[in-house]
Amino acid sequence: MSSIPVIQTSRLRLRPFAPDDAPRVRELAGAREVAATTLNIPHPYPEGAGEAWIGGHEAAAESGDAFAWAVTRGSDGALLGAISLGVNRRHARGGLGYWLGVPYWNQGYTTEAARAVMEHGFRTLGLNRVEIWALPRNVGSCRVAEKAGLAYEGTLHGYIRKDGVFEDIAVYGRIRADAG
Repeated sequence: MSSIPVIQTSRLRLRPFAPDDAPRVRELAGAREVAATTLNIPHPYPEGAGEAWIGGHEAAAESGDAFAWAVTRGSDGALLGAISLGVNRRHARGGLGYWLGVPYWNQGYTTEAARAVMEHGFRTLGLNRVEIWALPRNVGSCRVAEKAGLAYEGTLHGYIRKDGVFEDIAVYGRIRADAG
């Protein structure tokens, strides 16, 4: 039994990752377009990195620090990508992170998953705030944040270093009181 609950939406099933998902994770996350627009995915995607990443999920969930879900299509179980929620218990705050394989972009899957995980954070985990940090040049990720109901709060200039280059971060947030 996993500490990561299954979350069902109209088109998706968010489930814990399994070890045998690792080759597909490497294939999807290893795309240059995915790595270029995310904060923490390297390119090329190293051999064994998927297994190591998946291997840490259960302990992180058991401690309550982070939850990671495989985003799968409900109709056929196809693995589309990942969504995670890092939790700061002291401040009742969660940070959403996500990536989707390139063939699944622009179909509303990430927005649907983000809404479901945000709802889980508010209702089940008792979070007061959920936020998304995105590279401003990743227009798709910024649109997901807006369509999922998070408000643009500002830009942190030169906040992260990606591939040796300092980049800005756009911050989006929503508090539970605004979630209805």
